[in-house]
Amino acid sequence: MTPSTPDFFTHLDALIARPSISSANPDLDISNTPVIDYLAEVFEARGFSCERVKSPGTSAQTQDNEKLNLIATRGTGPGGLVLAGHTDTVPLDEALWNVNPFRLTQKDGRLYGLGSTDMKSFFALILEALKDFEGLSFKQPLIVLATADEETSMQGARTLAELGRPKARCAVIGEPTGMRPINAHKGIMMESIELLGQSGHSSDPDLGHNALDAMHSVIGELIVFRQEMQARYQNPMFTIPRPTLNLGCIHGGDNPNRICGQCRLEFDIRLLPGMEIEALRDEIRRRVSPIADRFGVKATIAPLFAGLPAFMTAPENELVKTAERLTGHSAATVAFGTEAPHLQRLGMDTIVLGPGDIDQAHQPDEYLELDRIAPYLETLKGLIRHYCL
Repeated sequence: MTPSTPDFFTHLDALIARPSISSANPDLDISNTPVIDYLAEVFEARGFSCERVKSPGTSAQTQDNEKLNLIATRGTGPGGLVLAGHTDTVPLDEALWNVNPFRLTQKDGRLYGLGSTDMKSFFALILEALKDFEGLSFKQPLIVLATADEETSMQGARTLAELGRPKARCAVIGEPTGMRPINAHKGIMMESIELLGQSGHSSDPDLGHNALDAMHSVIGELIVFRQEMQARYQNPMFTIPRPTLNLGCIHGGDNPNRICGQCRLEFDIRLLPGMEIEALRDEIRRRVSPIADRFGVKATIAPLFAGLPAFMTAPENELVKTAERLTGHSAATVAFGTEAPHLQRLGMDTIVLGPGDIDQAHQPDEYLELDRIAPYLETLKGLIRHYCL
């Protein structure tokens, strides 16, 4: 069977068999180029024009470890539909798997393999759905977007958003949502505060500036900030209807009889729609600076990554209503983040809607339920007909 004609299972097996792990650890991080090359080949065979877009600034700095995005387009016009997904997977502990993670295994009504639900199956399902549209001309374009490094930095989607591409009326991201349209999710910031004081003998506190004492006050101020945020922002759409601030880890000092000369705190904030990342960072700096001055320490406040804005498409939006009609499910919100804010930044109505379950993502023996395939194919076909024909 040639690469231009495989069925869904063959496509999915081919994608799973091409490892594309994205990791902040350079020893684990690998290129997604084999996946992009395969997708470009099979979509070109279906009449799409394909463009590879390099994703700069990732941990992959060599040609062997290059990261790419793919924009595959069929049809022209000012409207149309983007079907978007990421090509990378998380790392894995292969010893915990009961099947080969890099081959498709079908058993017990499930399809097993790394990326089977998050989210290589999405591309195989698009290819299967396209069989219904062979020989038809699209009145508006269908664009398949395949991105790099969603699992770490979202640099692929960020790169494309900065380039202003692609453009269409609507975008559907095939992340695992259990067939339910998702019209909102929280944003995320991961931040660090490092305080540099002066060490000295603990018998005389005046010999130094204790960074741990200062961090105690910083933590107290962050707790006050958390309380104020939660009083200011509420959204009943979310299961946890308030923003959260989690004090995640702290490191400082080296011995009980030395004044602590350095202390570092790392924390995250989960943002509701309407909360701006840079405004929150400015507020944190404004609160920490006087504490640092008071204790005579130097404060360095820095993001651990660029941050992901919160995402929301209005419940009454036409795309949301169309997806509800096609799936039979009401729109909902989720706690995890996606590339939706970057696509929304391009001016497209955006939702998240995929066949898998998030509970299966990032797990040993990851799988997609076989009984999701048929209904999701009908949903994809309905979306293509509605926005492209």
